[in-house]
Amino acid sequence: MGKKRLEDAIQQIDHPIEVTYRCFELDPTMGKDIKEDMPELLAKKYGMSIEQAKGNLQNMEQMAKEAGLEYHLDTVILTNTFDAHRLTMFAKNHGLMHEMTERILRAYFTDSKHIGNHDTLTELAVEVGLDREAVAKMLASNEMEDEVRADEQTAQQYRITGVPFFLINKKYALTGAQPTEAFVQALTKVIAEDQITVLNSQDGELCDENGCEIPKK
Repeated sequence: MGKKRLEDAIQQIDHPIEVTYRCFELDPTMGKDIKEDMPELLAKKYGMSIEQAKGNLQNMEQMAKEAGLEYHLDTVILTNTFDAHRLTMFAKNHGLMHEMTERILRAYFTDSKHIGNHDTLTELAVEVGLDREAVAKMLASNEMEDEVRADEQTAQQYRITGVPFFLINKKYALTGAQPTEAFVQALTKVIAEDQITVLNSQDGELCDENGCEIPKK
């Protein structure tokens, strides 16, 4: 949701903004094949009933719907996401990181696909235009592991402990799925600070490609 609200905010701002995705695992110790579903996991983690967990998930689904997204959290397939991150870094090298990230998120939250499974990841990669054999070979190796770990180390340096986390110009941070207006305000503030403020008057000599203009007295 935070990603979608950021994208909506960028559309409201008449200024070039570059977005770079980084890798972050909420639970690096999670296995690839998890028997529990999302309601069971939440109930166990937060000490609530299954019904309470389902209610919380329904609230999140409604919030996602209001943001223009379709979530099916009760059928999400829980898994380790390290290989999915490796795939996004591989896609980055081919200029398709945004497309790959979007497809993986939709596969997880909407399509209830197993994004820890190599075959599933390969199919998703092909959908966005990556070569099947190259992706399968990468996933079967240790390729892109260092790139993922480097991002995670950077997150530790910034003391990031959760997602979504938005770092703007390595200076300002927004945490959580903030409202679109919060992103608009933050980006507008940063853009204004980056603009050059002319401190002197216009009376000085000015030179351009046509020569220099002598100020009139």
